[in-house]
Amino acid sequence: MAKRNNENLSIADALKEFVETNKLEKGLDKVHVAEAWANLMGNGVNNYTTAIQLERDTLYVQLSSSVLREELSYGKEKIIKMLNENLGKDLIKKLILR
Repeated sequence: MAKRNNENLSIADALKEFVETNKLEKGLDKVHVAEAWANLMGNGVNNYTTAIQLERDTLYVQLSSSVLREELSYGKEKIIKMLNENLGKDLIKKLILR
């Protein structure tokens, strides 16, 4: 646990310090990536998405439709760019559709 500071901190700063101290950033990144995928891709793609997994800088997305997988494979670079912009950092370098 972080040591107690006598200065006043905002809630946002206290949470940020807690996340950094306990090394929770990677887990939060995984959650944020799944949320970003759901928001950006919409209901049409989300209905066929069965699993999303972030490992290092690679995003693995499992789809139940081979036709959709083929369609999305043509726009991988654009999808990566959109997700990184939504996340606010270059977290994803490679996208693998399964």
